[in-house]
Amino acid sequence: MGPACDAAGYLFSEFNRLGVLAAQFYADDKTFASRKQLTPDPAVRDRFYAALDEADKLAHARLMKSPKDRDALFALTISAGLKADYAALVEKRNIASLRYTKEATAWAQQLLAVDPDCYDAYLATGVSQYIVGSMAAPVRWLVRLGGVTGDKQKGIADLQLTAERGHYLAPFGRILLAIAYVREKDKPRARQILVSLRDEFPQNPLFAQEIARLDTRPVSGN
Repeated sequence: MGPACDAAGYLFSEFNRLGVLAAQFYADDKTFASRKQLTPDPAVRDRFYAALDEADKLAHARLMKSPKDRDALFALTISAGLKADYAALVEKRNIASLRYTKEATAWAQQLLAVDPDCYDAYLATGVSQYIVGSMAAPVRWLVRLGGVTGDKQKGIADLQLTAERGHYLAPFGRILLAIAYVREKDKPRARQILVSLRDEFPQNPLFAQEIARLDTRPVSGN
């Protein structure tokens, strides 16, 4: 878990530097599809992947001794999810990101089979369900042929479980829920979550900025 958390720190520092965490980036499919490929810091990228390699190596070694090791399964869930985020949001490699998302979901399902109360794992399943469920029907059908299913409402429900009952990832679950509500044009719920995050993390300027941006955004999202 240590190297996996280090990798998360590297990733979110890059997200912050590159402006990835602004919610308008995800407001609709057109905005997301037209996003530019970003230029990552090569040194941070190397440290990010080195930390993930270490996390994967340690986790697989533990699974060789105990296939139901909770921490190892959780570390692999986080690792695959971080790879999916980096591929999609920094490198703009959507197919690779979807592959990592599928991998993260598989690890999360194994983790939940071992520990049904590990609500952090629902973040991985929620992201997968929401992303695939948001795709156009023909694309969703093709993706399902690859073994990835999706349902937007199921995805939101899973994210709510992490947001409300998660241990490590509850704040991130709330951020993703706010983004989902922005996409669903549910401005009141998105704002409510952002206000709660602003109040809980007053040192982080991102939430106040997103509230201000949301308040100037038309309800229709146009």
